Amino acid sequence: MPIRSLLMADAPVYRAFRLRGLREHPDAFTSGFDEESLRPLRDSERRLAGAGSDRLWGAFVDGDMAGMVGLSRETRAHNRHKAALVGLYVADEFTGRGLGRALVDTVVQNARAWGIEHLVLTVTEGNRPACRLYESAGFASFGTEPDAIRVNGVSFGKQHMFLQLSPS
Repeated sequence: MPIRSLLMADAPVYRAFRLRGLREHPDAFTSGFDEESLRPLRDSERRLAGAGSDRLWGAFVDGDMAGMVGLSRETRAHNRHKAALVGLYVADEFTGRGLGRALVDTVVQNARAWGIEHLVLTVTEGNRPACRLYESAGFASFGTEPDAIRVNGVSFGKQHMFLQLSPS
């Protein structure tokens, strides 16, 4: 299962795959399908252009995108030592094949290579498969934000997790 950095040319596939994740699992993401589907393709192209502090990877099975994940690096002087793992999504038909773990490992390896010392993420409270995945990769919970997101009027908490990559 090849995992590679997504490039600007991947924008149409990335956008369609991301929208699918937002539509199928609305409580798993802070962004919503309705608002994101209105954004032009150009927004996805800019996100993948690589000029900013974010990097995105895709996992492919038989040439089809099967999973994605991102790393959002902090840019301000006081918190450049940390980054966030964002947007992990594996299509339902590809779950159980180790793609989620491979994507998390890709983020961790790249964060280490870039000198990031501290990785953080959030996961929707009650999403046990995602929590188990992150815990198996070494992430630990440091609290839950109640009412972090609301989807169709339903409130969801977000569990905050971290992974120390090197001594602070």
